[in-house]
Amino acid sequence: MTTPLAGIRVLDLTNVLAGPFACHQLVHLGAEVIKVEAVGRGDLARNLGSDPALNEAGMGISFLAQNAGKKSVSLNLKDPRGKDLLFQLVETADVLVENFRPGVMDRLGLDYPTLKAIKPSLIYCAISGFGQDGPWVGRPAYDQIIQGASGLMSITGDATSAPLRVGSPVADTVGGLTAAMAISAALNARPRGCMIDVSMLESVLATMGWVLSNHLIGGQEPAANGNENPTSAPSGTFQTGEGLLNIAANKDEQWAMLCQHLGREDLLAHPNYRTREDRKANRHALRTALETTLRTKSALVWEAELNALGIPSGAVLTVPQVLQSDHLQSRDFLEDFPSPDGVDRAIRVVSTGLKINGTRPKVETPPPALGADEAEIWGGLGLDAATLDRLRKDGVL
Repeated sequence: MTTPLAGIRVLDLTNVLAGPFACHQLVHLGAEVIKVEAVGRGDLARNLGSDPALNEAGMGISFLAQNAGKKSVSLNLKDPRGKDLLFQLVETADVLVENFRPGVMDRLGLDYPTLKAIKPSLIYCAISGFGQDGPWVGRPAYDQIIQGASGLMSITGDATSAPLRVGSPVADTVGGLTAAMAISAALNARPRGCMIDVSMLESVLATMGWVLSNHLIGGQEPAANGNENPTSAPSGTFQTGEGLLNIAANKDEQWAMLCQHLGREDLLAHPNYRTREDRKANRHALRTALETTLRTKSALVWEAELNALGIPSGAVLTVPQVLQSDHLQSRDFLEDFPSPDGVDRAIRVVSTGLKINGTRPKVETPPPALGADEAEIWGGLGLDAATLDRLRKDGVL
């Protein structure tokens, strides 16, 4: 059950993050994912990351992060022989994923109607910044561009720092997750075969549910609230004696228990804090009042005490702190591989955010070197060694 997509072949014609991240989910769920990369250079992510030596070797950290378990072939899609090989691969595939700018696959003669004629049951998923049509269809799309265009940056930060970019590539990854969800659903359809148009812009907007709903239904202008939860108080980030602490005392009974545990029963009777709306209207004064007591202990101590009482709390951690936590270590979240081809060290990467029947889906092979699986894949189509050598000399492979 940890490989529900076993037997599914996915052609991954994607670059950098949104598309590779979508296929990262699929390969962890058991699909065979074949990266079809540009001859000589491959996925642009092969040259991206914080380690220049790995970038030079074509195994950049940005590539290593979401390509474990996949196979790699290289193909010149501008050469008729390269297109013919892709057509042959499509006949064997269940899914094709691409994240070229809209119109590129049409110009290459590899559009959905063409591929559908070859394989009617093909699930074709196109991931783009703004979708396959509309006035913005021709705009270039990178994560930060989408963050800005979606309004997400306008509500990130506070009144003095917004608009602010979210610290991780959330538009790319949400777009990738949307694509993986849609592909998984399409694989369940009978008969199979469809064209999926994933817009990163719309994927991000779909995750901003309450912000959009409060505007669309309630007429509320979206605002940057920093670390404060605009729906309740006290609900936000508080300074302690050591470190920051998130508290979400959203229920009245949690508010009462918090005051009692902090020895601040006086706040319960204060006219500014009697109701949820009162507390929301006076949240900044309330935070200051609570912090006078919270500063007497560390965030980790308060986290343990408050959670034990049923008051949702959590210390604000750094990325290294959460990766090194006992909890994450116990959840088998990370994957380790000995030195992949082109990499001078063992690597550790993330898997996926789920377990199936208590087991984490994992892959068996590290991220592939460019073209590492050509003998297997092209050999499976009947190409012999002499043919492969000729195609390599001609720049087709």
